[in-house]
Amino acid sequence: MSKYIYLTCNPEALVASMLPPEGFGLYLSTGTKKRNKSQAIFFEVDLGKIEKLIDIDSLNKRCVAKPDGSPKSSVYLSVYKVLETVPVAAIKSLYLTTDHGCLLELKKAVYDKTGEPKNALHLYQELCPVTPLVASDLAPSLFLKRLTDGSIPIVLPKLFFVELKLGELATNPLSGSAEHLPYPNIGHLRDCLEILKGEYEKHMKTVHRIFSGELLYRTIDTGFYVGAKDEIAYYPYPKMAELENLNYNFFRAI
Repeated sequence: MSKYIYLTCNPEALVASMLPPEGFGLYLSTGTKKRNKSQAIFFEVDLGKIEKLIDIDSLNKRCVAKPDGSPKSSVYLSVYKVLETVPVAAIKSLYLTTDHGCLLELKKAVYDKTGEPKNALHLYQELCPVTPLVASDLAPSLFLKRLTDGSIPIVLPKLFFVELKLGELATNPLSGSAEHLPYPNIGHLRDCLEILKGEYEKHMKTVHRIFSGELLYRTIDTGFYVGAKDEIAYYPYPKMAELENLNYNFFRAI
């Protein structure tokens, strides 16, 4: 049987498995007896590009079929500084699962920085290795660079995050409609965004310090980003109409 390597987001871990992405996502979300129920967000990793970073002999000894011939579901290879260690070039597709195991694959795409909006506010949910919800006036590539290039006291070796929808609040925090934004405490979000518009030396404002672990997939805007400094991998998220045609089961589940 084939071996797959996955980088899971919550908790952060490098995991080997004999299950392909669809099976692994179902396993993470529902467990072996279908009694569990939780979201899962994970990357597939190119084993050939991380062979020198892991114990291959241990992997081959532990990631083997069970006595009854069924595949091994998971073998943990690392649970510390995983994202920091894995090269961006080794990260393949990103997978999202619902709490019932419906899976959506997002493929890596070339990111065009020239298309980033000007004079707009953004809302970013950081996913790994830290997880605050942050409002910013920085476009995705600039947000990533600022948090990873050492130019400010708070510096991360690498960051994985997703951009969430702001609708009219992106340009009009105080008076813009928030009718279709299902975020708790919209008043606090408006305040954070307005502070960014008024304080030109302040580029980021924490909205929530603790991530619940459940991402509202319908609130995802442009997509997911992972990288450090000027190296960025982009996973565009389809519009709702596109998603319905692309993966109806996932669309219905969210």
